[in-house]
Amino acid sequence: MNVAERAKKFDAKLIKLYPDAKCSLDYNNPLELLVATILSAQCADARVNKVTKDLFAKYRKAADYAGADIEELERDVRSTGFYRNKAKAIKSCCADLVVKHGGKVPDTMDELTALQGVGRKTANVILGNAYNMAEGIVVDTHVGRIALRMQFSSVKNPDKTEKALMELIPKKEWTAFSHRVILFGRETCQAKKPQCASCPVTNLCPWPDKTSD
Repeated sequence: MNVAERAKKFDAKLIKLYPDAKCSLDYNNPLELLVATILSAQCADARVNKVTKDLFAKYRKAADYAGADIEELERDVRSTGFYRNKAKAIKSCCADLVVKHGGKVPDTMDELTALQGVGRKTANVILGNAYNMAEGIVVDTHVGRIALRMQFSSVKNPDKTEKALMELIPKKEWTAFSHRVILFGRETCQAKKPQCASCPVTNLCPWPDKTSD
């Protein structure tokens, strides 16, 4: 079975396993999703959702973040980890939104990635979930790890992994595919202790380091 056939069967299996997979970050608009995505770096989505519940009530517009006292904003996001960098990124990004886009979150890849602190991964999250536009595939740690194990990609570089996956997965599935792979990575194909013995796609997996327990 070649890689294209395995990718097709893998995608089909995940669709059956996670038919209702969606973004696990809580948000009501593109700005909230942008802020939540920045906070989600190296932090569990559940923790982010706890923090943003109060954060979104306090800061309602891009201008609110742009004009926030940086030390106060740091305190507001502290429990998500790396809070100084995240607060700086949110403040800078929102300042860009105010100056360049009238406070609105743009809906193109080029405009999003031109914002301070926004790369392809974050842009793909915004476009795919807030705007229902499939411009790429979100490659987080779960997606990157599983792409390597399944040999859909041969490198750890997220951009190259994304490109490889985009050639294997139908465009209409790009956004949902990443959500399904993330769920699969959390539940089964974990980084430190993958559940290979009970894995529902083990017959498709060429990973040589499978575990027995």
